[in-house]
Amino acid sequence: MADITAIKNIGGGITTNGAAQKNSANNASGGGFDDVINEALSKVSRVQNDVDTAVGELAKGGDVTSAILAVEKADMSFQLMVEIRNKLLSTYEEIMRMQV
Repeated sequence: MADITAIKNIGGGITTNGAAQKNSANNASGGGFDDVINEALSKVSRVQNDVDTAVGELAKGGDVTSAILAVEKADMSFQLMVEIRNKLLSTYEEIMRMQV
């Protein structure tokens, strides 16, 4: 749920007249865009580690349901990360095509 709150705060520094102010989310986390990306990547990595643990437990006779849920959660988080990367690359390419 904290991830959704962070996403909602992205536009928090823009006023109605378009002037930029300090981003409250940036002040709260103490970092910039690279920190947000690094945190998201570490969360995806943690989810992948959870899958390894769940599959290991399943091999020892653990619960099938928890292993399947962990795998699906990891799959969805990885797909989301790939889509975000694709969108960032697309945005970068569009910016590079702009006339200066």
